[in-house]
Amino acid sequence: IQIKSISPAPLPGLFEVVANNSVIYTDSQAKFLFQGSIVDLKTGNNLTEIREEELNRIKFSDLPIQDSIKVVRGDGSRKLAVFTDPNCGYCKNLEKTFVNMDNVTIYNFLIPILSADSSAKAKAIWCAQDPTKTWINWMVNNQSPPSNKSDCINPLDKNLALAKKLGINGTPAMFFVDGHRIPGAASKDAIEKKLAELSKKP
Repeated sequence: IQIKSISPAPLPGLFEVVANNSVIYTDSQAKFLFQGSIVDLKTGNNLTEIREEELNRIKFSDLPIQDSIKVVRGDGSRKLAVFTDPNCGYCKNLEKTFVNMDNVTIYNFLIPILSADSSAKAKAIWCAQDPTKTWINWMVNNQSPPSNKSDCINPLDKNLALAKKLGINGTPAMFFVDGHRIPGAASKDAIEKKLAELSKKP
């Protein structure tokens, strides 16, 4: 466990410990460890959840989008970034959700973490003549990428290093332009709701 910081928690007598972008708690003597959420009963806010969301936010503009597979639907005005594995079933479900969305740009950062075959597929997709088309064909239509296309220069190692830096240890992991992260395959309604919120911001 990598401990990043220790600071007073919202509850007197407890201290917040940030480890691997997650929040746990300890007492002043560090004798006991508490895992769980602190909820403000007056407001109903889950203070632990709010804090973890802050910790997991990123600066979207810092993402090296040149290392992603870009998929544009409609005018592409709404933007998302997804860290994804070609052998991830939840990622495939998410990609099928994107098919039914309009006016969105998705930056797919391939991180082959599930199996050795994930790396082979990711390389074949990235090295294909049309990576975007090959990606969609595989994720949505289950059409295998050309196996003879895997020896080009690719960003997979850089993507894996970036994922580690951002504390991503599972796929899919989705980011919005405000830096907000949603782990797992969110529903279309949840994604559209967040995108609508962002479109209202000045």
